[in-house]
Amino acid sequence: MPAARPKPALPATPRPTMGPAARLRRAVRRYFGFSRRETTGFVVLLALMLLWLALPTLLQPALPTYDPGPDQRRLDAWATTLAARRTARPAYASRYPRRPYAARERVPQVPLAPFDPNTFTARDWQARGLPAWLAERLVKYRAAVGGFRAKEQLRKAYGLSDTTYARLAPYIQLPEQLPAREPRSFAKTGANRYPERPPFEARPGGFVRKPTHLAAFDLNAADTTQLMQIRGIGRGYARRIVEYRQRLGGFRQQEQLAEIYVLHDAPDLVDSLRKYTFVAPGFAPALLQVNAASFEVLQAHPYVGKRLARVLVAYRQQHGPFQQPADLRKIRLLDEATFEKLLPYIVLQ
Repeated sequence: MPAARPKPALPATPRPTMGPAARLRRAVRRYFGFSRRETTGFVVLLALMLLWLALPTLLQPALPTYDPGPDQRRLDAWATTLAARRTARPAYASRYPRRPYAARERVPQVPLAPFDPNTFTARDWQARGLPAWLAERLVKYRAAVGGFRAKEQLRKAYGLSDTTYARLAPYIQLPEQLPAREPRSFAKTGANRYPERPPFEARPGGFVRKPTHLAAFDLNAADTTQLMQIRGIGRGYARRIVEYRQRLGGFRQQEQLAEIYVLHDAPDLVDSLRKYTFVAPGFAPALLQVNAASFEVLQAHPYVGKRLARVLVAYRQQHGPFQQPADLRKIRLLDEATFEKLLPYIVLQ
């Protein structure tokens, strides 16, 4: 068989040249995997966004060139008008005229030489280089001390600097320091000039020595004199204890002594009171009429006070009298600890 002839090769067709938009769509389609329609929409959206960003710059009108000449001429005209309207400010006499002071006389200086400061006048001090105010002060100081007797008195003069004193000290004809005082001797006489005074506790109205061995006494029946027999309890402490007992209605137990304000920081005094006092068994304190007592009576009780008394009175006016002690628990201001302490001192009638 004859061999097959090869087919003639077809001429290659040239590929069309792609524009920038086509290349952009092709790159987007390959990168994001978009279809042809999605790629076209993305390119259109991107073009609209760029146009939107550039739109303010494109629509902004061109600003005219500023010429300061007219404005400057207008300002000059206003300044001329204001200067023409301005009048000279009238001169007013001062309410506080200055007092004329006479010029101080210049005192000629003299060379330093030994001198006695007790004979110097203010002019002499000025001739040695001191200002007028200091010269007058030294003259007054000399009159006050009765004359200079030593250099140390001059050194203590107010306003005299150490430099000025060091310049004048070698020429001052006075000793450096005052002479030492001689001890005073008192002639002994037969009679004692200061007789012995009686002991303080033996004098009328003097301090009464507190007993060493003190018997315990009833805390609710003791007065201030009996309380003052305890060591450390003075008149002020005793008065505060009695006043607190009267406001409280009587102590039910000795631990209530620690509630007194002046004894908060004195636990040793509270221990002394517990040691020498007692509360009688079966003691009944004075009761507080919660439904009938006025605001002044309620607020005076140590366990009530002004705030709680105001709330108790307001509660009685709104809800009527309290029927039982448990009704007091309805008042939020009254905590459980205060309620337990107040319960033995109240009565509802």
